[in-house]
Amino acid sequence: MAKLTANGITMTYEIEGNGSPLVLVAGLGYSRWMWHKMVPGLAENFTVISYDNRGSGETDKPAGPYNAQLLADDLAGLLTELAIEQTAVFGHSMGGFVAQAFALAYPEKVTHLILSATNFGGPRHVPVTQEALAVLMDMTSDPVTRLRNGILISCAEGFAERQPEVVEAWLNYRAQNPVDPAGYQAQMGVGLSLMSEAACFEHQLTAVTAPTLIMSGDEDKVVPPANVDLLKGVMPHAKTAVIQQAGHFFPFEQPETAVAIVTEFLQG
Repeated sequence: MAKLTANGITMTYEIEGNGSPLVLVAGLGYSRWMWHKMVPGLAENFTVISYDNRGSGETDKPAGPYNAQLLADDLAGLLTELAIEQTAVFGHSMGGFVAQAFALAYPEKVTHLILSATNFGGPRHVPVTQEALAVLMDMTSDPVTRLRNGILISCAEGFAERQPEVVEAWLNYRAQNPVDPAGYQAQMGVGLSLMSEAACFEHQLTAVTAPTLIMSGDEDKVVPPANVDLLKGVMPHAKTAVIQQAGHFFPFEQPETAVAIVTEFLQG
């Protein structure tokens, strides 16, 4: 773990592996830990840069709300300080919004773009399912139960039975590293700022020329996989990959499969 100052904040990051650079942009409320199951496999072929977004982990948490462009500028600053001129960018969920903003604002820095469990915002994206929304918004139970229920609804059916040790490790990590409420709320501004027709990425993504991979889990109830085809429809250089028996958190559920897909895309 290391720290540097970029775009006016202190950012925490890690670099592992060798090869062409690949930067990982985590989702809402998650630190670079979100990628811990994928990093070892990716680091076999790439120089993997994972970091904590503004508002999460050990990076600064100035007052929000934030937006995708601000976090994209943070990423640009991080890469400048690390003397990385070009990189593949892999953004998950909220990190996918940041990755889209980054590819649009800094096209010369992007060799490949991976959009994971995300959408383009605006009125025509497919929103969270009512089933998932009801669970994620429930405040009637204790915090541990809410967290467990949130994990289970965000993952594929039967995940807890197939990999109980992953769920327990996940819960333990969250208990030892609780989400900063102010930082979380500030990061929520990223998605909320893209809800309007004028602000969304839908009509801008045709400008992205970098080879693009759009990924999803086939049982994602948080960002339904129908968003994959919507994104592909506006991105002229996009391929798609939908991982079977996986939900929103396929980096936890199917890390080996995800690593194989990403590696093939980047090396192909």
